[in-house]
Amino acid sequence: MNMNDDLLDRDRDPLTHEIIGAAFEVGNVMGHGFLEAVYRKALVQELRLRGLATREEVEFKIEYKCAPVGRYVADLIVADTIVVEIKAVESLIPTHTGQVLNYLRASGLNRGLLLNFGAPKIGFRRVAL
Repeated sequence: MNMNDDLLDRDRDPLTHEIIGAAFEVGNVMGHGFLEAVYRKALVQELRLRGLATREEVEFKIEYKCAPVGRYVADLIVADTIVVEIKAVESLIPTHTGQVLNYLRASGLNRGLLLNFGAPKIGFRRVAL
């Protein structure tokens, strides 16, 4: 991504841009090799330091034809608009993206962000319904 792309991205979706920036800060300070829960707590701290309302481990009920069939727990919900799923794996795979899509459907939100702290460089994917 060049500087012009970064500026365009920031203008188009400033909240997602800020979350990604917070993830890079966490990655720079902590490095890789910790469990997902550690990165989740660190990211919550960083997002709150940046003034972003953040809820962690938010439960959503999953229904099938109006009957409850399960639940899912979102790692983070930022500003009540973005589902953030955190991984600490070698690399992101399509199944992870599918997981976020399902979380969006269950939550009723339409934007998600998949963050991976498991590699030396932070990985991320934007996901939308």
